[in-house]
Amino acid sequence: MFITIFHPIATMETANNFVLIHGKNISHNALAAGAAAGPHMSIDKLFPALLECFGIILCGYIAGRADIITESQAKGLGNFVSKFALPALLFKNMVLLDFGDVIWAFLWSVLIAKVTVFVLVCVLTLVVASPETRYGKAGLYAIFATQSNDFALGYPIVDALYRSTYPEYLQYIYLVAPVSLMLLNPIGFALCEVQRWRQANHPQHSSTRGVVGVVVLQNPVVFMVIVGIISHFALGQRIPAVLVEFIDGLANSFGGAALFYLGLTMVGQLRKLTRDTGVALILLITAKLLVMPLVCKDMVDILDVGVNSTSSNHTSLSNFAFLYGVFPTAPSVAIYAGHYNMELEVVTSGMVISTFLSAPIMYVSAWLLTIPLMDPTPLVTELENVSFNISIVSLVALVWTIAVMLLSRKFNRLPHLFALNLFLAQFLVCVSMILWNFLVKQEDNLLSKVLTFTLLYGSLYSTYVWTGLIPLCLALTTRDDLLRLRPGVFMILGWGVPFLVVGGLLIFGERTDTVDSAFFYGRAQVRNTSQSPLLIFSSKSQKSVNISSAPDRQHSGGARGQPGARRHISDGAQPGRPGAEGLRGPEQIVVSSPDHSGALCDRLQSSSSEQPLNLPPPGLQPADDKQTVRHVLLCLLLIVSLLANLSSCLWWLFNKDPGRLYLELQFFCAVANYGQGFLSFGIFGLDRHLIILPFKKRLLGLWQGRDPDDLSPSGVPEEVRLTCTQFVRYHKDQCVQDIVHTRRYCAFRGSDLVDWLVERGLCAGRAEAQLYGARLQRGGVLDRPAGRLGFRDQASLLYHFTGGGGG
Repeated sequence: MFITIFHPIATMETANNFVLIHGKNISHNALAAGAAAGPHMSIDKLFPALLECFGIILCGYIAGRADIITESQAKGLGNFVSKFALPALLFKNMVLLDFGDVIWAFLWSVLIAKVTVFVLVCVLTLVVASPETRYGKAGLYAIFATQSNDFALGYPIVDALYRSTYPEYLQYIYLVAPVSLMLLNPIGFALCEVQRWRQANHPQHSSTRGVVGVVVLQNPVVFMVIVGIISHFALGQRIPAVLVEFIDGLANSFGGAALFYLGLTMVGQLRKLTRDTGVALILLITAKLLVMPLVCKDMVDILDVGVNSTSSNHTSLSNFAFLYGVFPTAPSVAIYAGHYNMELEVVTSGMVISTFLSAPIMYVSAWLLTIPLMDPTPLVTELENVSFNISIVSLVALVWTIAVMLLSRKFNRLPHLFALNLFLAQFLVCVSMILWNFLVKQEDNLLSKVLTFTLLYGSLYSTYVWTGLIPLCLALTTRDDLLRLRPGVFMILGWGVPFLVVGGLLIFGERTDTVDSAFFYGRAQVRNTSQSPLLIFSSKSQKSVNISSAPDRQHSGGARGQPGARRHISDGAQPGRPGAEGLRGPEQIVVSSPDHSGALCDRLQSSSSEQPLNLPPPGLQPADDKQTVRHVLLCLLLIVSLLANLSSCLWWLFNKDPGRLYLELQFFCAVANYGQGFLSFGIFGLDRHLIILPFKKRLLGLWQGRDPDDLSPSGVPEEVRLTCTQFVRYHKDQCVQDIVHTRRYCAFRGSDLVDWLVERGLCAGRAEAQLYGARLQRGGVLDRPAGRLGFRDQASLLYHFTGGGGG
């Protein structure tokens, strides 16, 4: 499916100062002709610029993490940067800007690209988000995907790259950013205002246009841009001498202060990231760091058809547009989210992640774009090493992941059975790639090459079919319809169809003379490959987004902030679904509790408005055991690689001269195709109960010099015994009456106990209450019915009181 990876021994040549892959030029025409003109970017200055920017950001982060600068002090610094330094910088550059040097086609291209991404994110969010929050999410997500950190982080990078070659590019930063603020952000603000009014108990029907207009004009950046443009014509591109030093002093203070403040804002933001926000976060970062740069570059290629179309400046503008699109999200988006109190977790976490991901992307992009003339020999060697080395490491990771899946006995469940087939297909891809690396060196071994090619691309196609079947399985199991289809049907789809496609290619395709696996059957192979991913991408993305909201619906009744969550422990249970009353069998949860606890549980009667706890027996698969979030996360990550590989196919098919950015895409696609094992290992290879907890348990045992299972008075620390004794003697009876509301199993949620401890004043906060609960569990006062997981402040984890503990 994802192909056009021109790795190992790719047929490459240099002709007329062009670098060719399979007869197509990966260099731009201007490079050969403009060699004497020098490079388009000062690549040697890029790394020091990145080190400067991210070094200052790191200093700010350390200062915030170590409480050297408090939160209130950081807020003051942020106000100075956003309301004094940045407006002064914009005013200065708007006055001095030379509009005669502006290539307006570039400005329109970037603006259209931003509008395209804004509309795409906004519409998709309105379609897939829940009706209760869709407008706020659409507004903030669209702003997140289009508002870049142009001044604090983008300007130093552009200055380092283009100061000595194209200094006029610096002024585009000051032109593009304000236009985006004045055109796109008001639309996002309007959607947030609509969301606020819909959520208000007594909505005020005031004018949306007026409110949004006031919000925009109150932005110092927008206001000073307008004043600066007026002053540009009124003052004749000159700042009065009496104001020069004052404006320069404020403007020059922006760079370091803004980067330092950016580091301060990152402190503690990743803690807000939850599994429910992971799906939206991945899609937003993909839109910002992958879709935006590609759209910007394509728009420049399409619209810049005037004087620059035949000059080296066109190539440089196209590359600059790509680099501009990689600039991370601005911290001001987090301020907007805080102002409207919407989607803080996604926006703040996304800002941090996109900032640090942008650094390697910018560096690699600039490096590949500035190679003066590629020598085919090192390029072929590098591509070969990337594919081969990643296959070896990924193979080891997949062996571990498959072993964990088999030892944990999850492979006989759904959807883990589908995931195991995916891992096996990935395993065969790595093995085939390693074999191909050795076989290509044997010139007279055609049969082995054909067989290895069949195994390689049959299993590669199979990996993407299985990633399409996993969301389908999750969708069917959510609706209890999976029993209508036999597993054999999925096996035929997952293994039979891919090898059937490869077989058709072997029969009807025309083999070329190249030994490159990605071009073994020429253009027909690439064309055939570019069709299937489009179907899988459209179906898989829709299913993954739909499935991602399932955990929210399932656990909506257990939110911490809801007052009824503790009184009705199963508010989210659906009528007609089997609950705890329907549990039978010898493997029932046996609760050994004191007499008063048992009496309380026996006295409690369930009513129609208070459903029993929906607990499946340990012998059956609980809803959490499906690991829906992990499967959705794996599918979404593969969607990202699918999009990149599909772009690679279409790029090669419809572009006579793909250009140097195509090479960067090839490196990424090689990692995406043969490094799938890393994703599988990271998501499923570190099984908590089989790997992490036993290792942690053994490590603690070695560190403390005793058996970790020893719960005797000599084995339990003194503070744990005192906590358990105090709780059992003075608080346990009341706690059971307040939080245990299931007649048979006397179970309660971990978050309920944390709420109770905080409300009773036994703990100052939720973090301290979680430690308190962990002590009770270690002392034997409470336990978890299934597994040996430690105490957690989570509504999805259930616990029960035992008869032990208390010393």
